[in-house]
Amino acid sequence: MINKIEIENFKSIKKASVPTKNLNVLMGLNGMGKSSFIQMLLLLMQSDKLEDRTLDLDGILAQIGQGRDAMYQFANEDFIGFGIQLNEEMYNWKFENQPDKDRLIADAGFTKAKMLFFREQTKMFQYISAERIGPKEIYDANSVVVADKKQIGLLGEFAVYFINVFGAKLEVKESLRHSKALSNKLNAQLNAWMKEISPGVSINTKYVPEVNKVILDYQFDLETSQTNPFRPKNVGFGISYVLPIVLALLTVEEGKIVVIENPESHIHPRGQAELGKLIALASQSGAQIFVETHSDHILNGIRVAVKENLIDKLKVNIMYFEKTTTEKEQFTEITPIRVDHKGELDEYPKDFLDEWSNQLLKLL
Repeated sequence: MINKIEIENFKSIKKASVPTKNLNVLMGLNGMGKSSFIQMLLLLMQSDKLEDRTLDLDGILAQIGQGRDAMYQFANEDFIGFGIQLNEEMYNWKFENQPDKDRLIADAGFTKAKMLFFREQTKMFQYISAERIGPKEIYDANSVVVADKKQIGLLGEFAVYFINVFGAKLEVKESLRHSKALSNKLNAQLNAWMKEISPGVSINTKYVPEVNKVILDYQFDLETSQTNPFRPKNVGFGISYVLPIVLALLTVEEGKIVVIENPESHIHPRGQAELGKLIALASQSGAQIFVETHSDHILNGIRVAVKENLIDKLKVNIMYFEKTTTEKEQFTEITPIRVDHKGELDEYPKDFLDEWSNQLLKLL
């Protein structure tokens, strides 16, 4: 597990040293540096030659551009610093800024052995971006990505194939099981949790070997039967958008790192709160999760999970991102917020959870 992240001179982050826990919730207004914090992890994961001191700024997980795009504008020194404490060992990189290059080179003070950390285990890292695959008529299949690497794609594009391959085989961890599921298998658990987001929904997949594709459809419960199947495009964005997130959470393993951006997209507030609960359960089960969100419902679902003892308060780390502006510079500041056993927060920074009250006052 990552216990600490250090960043220096990267995009809007002048300098930050942040302890991390099982569940890390990144919140703040738009453009405050949350994505930059996550991109640091993505850059380290996508850099195939990191062991040879090379950081790829443009890759499959993150596309930053060139050195000038990655460098903090007001830096006093011409380098970008990354640091990760993995368990008890600290890994540091000091990359020399090369404004016109899409690769940066770290100084020579690092050995290959020192650069090996969580990158070694592709199966133990999953990133789901804010821009996910929407409803489609037919979905791609990829046995290398799904069967070998246990990945569902950064857009969730292989989630449907993953369900088709493993839905009837995998058993969901006891700590993540929904009490109303018909069995412990992934298919049954996935349907039970998806019903919390869209009542009565069931997910069906069918592999078409002739074209190596997968068909997805949804049905809804009646009193004693189900509706006819519906194509995803006739159901709406929300179910398709949240499906890979629920799947990723139900298939976490001890020590797996999962990064999720905007899990609340297209989801009703009630469903967001239930998603917050599932995120908490997945974190308590031993995974490490980084969630970037603008949803107070996601956060409140996590807070309720703490109060109901579904997750230890000491495993929850809330980070509030905001900008400090002076005459000479502007940079991101990160405020840690702790949650107690009742789900109460020790700080409520300006603009953190104010908007409900702000708008309500205008109505009075």
